Amino acid sequence: MKLYHAPGTRSVRIVWLLEELGLPYELELHKLGDPRMRSPEYLKVHPMGRVPTLEDGDVTIFESTAIVQYLIAKRSDGRMAPGVASPHFATYLQWLHYAEGIIMPPVNTIVVETILLPPERMNQVNVDRAKKLLGRMLTAVDAHMEGREFIAGDFSGADIMTGHACTVATRRLGTDISGMANVAAYVDRLNARPAFEKAWATGA
Repeated sequence: MKLYHAPGTRSVRIVWLLEELGLPYELELHKLGDPRMRSPEYLKVHPMGRVPTLEDGDVTIFESTAIVQYLIAKRSDGRMAPGVASPHFATYLQWLHYAEGIIMPPVNTIVVETILLPPERMNQVNVDRAKKLLGRMLTAVDAHMEGREFIAGDFSGADIMTGHACTVATRRLGTDISGMANVAAYVDRLNARPAFEKAWATGA
């Protein structure tokens, strides 16, 4: 398998999952803004010139949630996701998609407005609104994690997705979680996993 990866992006999720599963893989490293990602060759790999993209034999697939679902379905030998008969199945699906659907939109706004845009185009109103929304999104995670070690029973793809989003929000963007002990403990727990540590260090 070959993974197109840029440090500090959502492709970290896929490196983390591959490490958790113990699967062999090859990395093609990029950096955000790398002109190669806009080349005709790479646009054949990912039509938007982004990462992650995974090549697995004749299969090419992009979008991190889709890749997580693909690898767990095809390569995990039944690990990393509860079965459809499990009482955790619906919870797993919900939080698998919560990251991209709920947490990452305000994260994206904050990153764009505080990092990517030139100072004259930054809008503090947008930043303040996004930070307020992000706090609300993490409050829901905090409530769900009461009395739980992982999102849906055992460690799973939902933790890869939502755990990564929580880490970005708290450790990369400094979101205030002083009243969210469950989120803080959850992020600490995930960040201590060897596969997580390796994924974040890859290419950095």
